[in-house]
Amino acid sequence: MAAMLPYGRQSIDEDDIAAVAEALRSDFLTTGPRVEAFEAAFAEKVGAGHAVACSNGTAALHLAMLALDIQPGEVVIAPSITFLATANCARFVGAEVVFADVDPLTGLMTPDTLSEAMSRVGDRRLRAVLPVHLRGDTAELPALKALAQVAGAVLVEDAPHALGSTLRFGNAVQQVGDCAYSAMATFSFHPVKTIATGEGGMVATNDPALAERLKRLRSHGMIRPEGADPWWYEMPEVGFNYRLPDILCALGLSQLAKLDQFAARRRMLAARYHDGLAAFAPLLRPAARPDWSDPVLHLMVALIDFEAVGKTRRQLVDALKARGVGTQVHYIPVHTQPYYRQRYGAMDLPGANAWYESCLSLPLYPGMDEADVDRVIAALGEVLSA
Repeated sequence: MAAMLPYGRQSIDEDDIAAVAEALRSDFLTTGPRVEAFEAAFAEKVGAGHAVACSNGTAALHLAMLALDIQPGEVVIAPSITFLATANCARFVGAEVVFADVDPLTGLMTPDTLSEAMSRVGDRRLRAVLPVHLRGDTAELPALKALAQVAGAVLVEDAPHALGSTLRFGNAVQQVGDCAYSAMATFSFHPVKTIATGEGGMVATNDPALAERLKRLRSHGMIRPEGADPWWYEMPEVGFNYRLPDILCALGLSQLAKLDQFAARRRMLAARYHDGLAAFAPLLRPAARPDWSDPVLHLMVALIDFEAVGKTRRQLVDALKARGVGTQVHYIPVHTQPYYRQRYGAMDLPGANAWYESCLSLPLYPGMDEADVDRVIAALGEVLSA
């Protein structure tokens, strides 16, 4: 039997291993010159003024909330279709979460679902809106920003899925991470993401004051005043140990140099999926793509009418696994999690519920080739017709 195709995995080459080995032979394992080098290269790649590396994508979101000085009792809006961290980062600072519904065909927060969520904020202060670029497709940032601005809030893009993705509004082509519409954009370098550092994260911003505060907060809140004794440090506010080690930044630099190559591969594989999956309509279709979005897909999500297929999702997952095809579900709506149900009560978000009931993530990563995509499509054909 052919090897199992997981839904996602890292792509590590000999040059990545050599970069890490070189870092291991250097004087720095934790904070060293490769951290600033990785930050500078990342900022240039995404078109942002600044980038601040940190220990993981959740830390990036937490640092963003801290840098904005979001206070207990204030409100952050997040879509329900996302990983837990998007909502949890607000709770880390004591803020309350209002969950926005999503488009059931894209999984994305929309201006309409944001507007509806804003109507539930009440007399509390709305501080931030966290659109998620789900799968790699981008949310409608100009319209979301306009709504947030009216309420005195800012956008923080939750962009771990979308490194390399571009968006076009009018004649301008922009990159995810350039922060043209947001105060900050956060990224993750978990192994299944577009580039990997093992664990790792980044916050991009065009605001130098935010960048400086992010750097301070990722390292216990410490500063070293200019002109002070060389051993002297002060802590004006409490921060965290969210630093990204030099050895992981060495891997990040090597991976970032291959981002264009990874992006082209993912786009080619996604196009082959779209062509092949067309044969299964209307039982199965790829998640919809907004007109303004040119994604580097992190996830290849199929939306499946399981009732019409005559199989449960678990039956389909097990049948594909038996044929060497791994899958995953992205995501269980966060508003249904026990913690949030207990805190806010049951709520009906029909778009999020519909997305969850139909979604299934198929294998997609740069180490795949065209034959692997064809193998997944053939396995789907066998299972759907059985």
